[in-house]
Amino acid sequence: MTDQPYHHGKLREALLERAMETIEEAGLEGLSLRQLARDMNVSHGAPAKHFRDKQALIDAMALAGFRSMNHLLSEASASGEDLQDRFLSVAKVYVDYAVAHPALVNVMYSTKHHPGSSTELRTTGEQSIEMARALIAEAQEAGALAPGDPDTLAKVCFVSLHGAALLAAGRHLDGMAVSDIVQATTDTLWAGMAAGVPAAQLG
Repeated sequence: MTDQPYHHGKLREALLERAMETIEEAGLEGLSLRQLARDMNVSHGAPAKHFRDKQALIDAMALAGFRSMNHLLSEASASGEDLQDRFLSVAKVYVDYAVAHPALVNVMYSTKHHPGSSTELRTTGEQSIEMARALIAEAQEAGALAPGDPDTLAKVCFVSLHGAALLAAGRHLDGMAVSDIVQATTDTLWAGMAAGVPAAQLG
């Protein structure tokens, strides 16, 4: 499958990439360090030099997934000047990422909320909602959205978009295009925040 990435000093990255492919193909139950070693054409002990066990590999996958997603979300949140368009861009990136990597996203959040998760993982895992919080606060300061607790509003947006992403990934939208459900969801969220409805009910 590869040209001995270990000999080029890139085994860790190659293992992570193959592990992410594996969980999308066969779920976590299909993931093992020994099988990864066979896939990468390296010795069975080589992966242990980078990951002490399967859980360490899963933790690393979760962290890498959040970093990748956060990078895309950061670019989207800074794209353009229209605040509502930026909000839509962030939503599209999040849903598209979750639809493209459903197993990885599940691993990301389940690992982040695990009692033994690292501070680095928890902090990195919070960055996406912090971006949404900052964008909402910016829109409030600009007068585009009504006053309200940005923390609560960001969580409401996350719940709505994550739900849309799960349904889209499971192909449970009953024929509705993913882009259409994202547009409708963000339009509804924005209108509600502009009117102050969530702030009045939840703030």
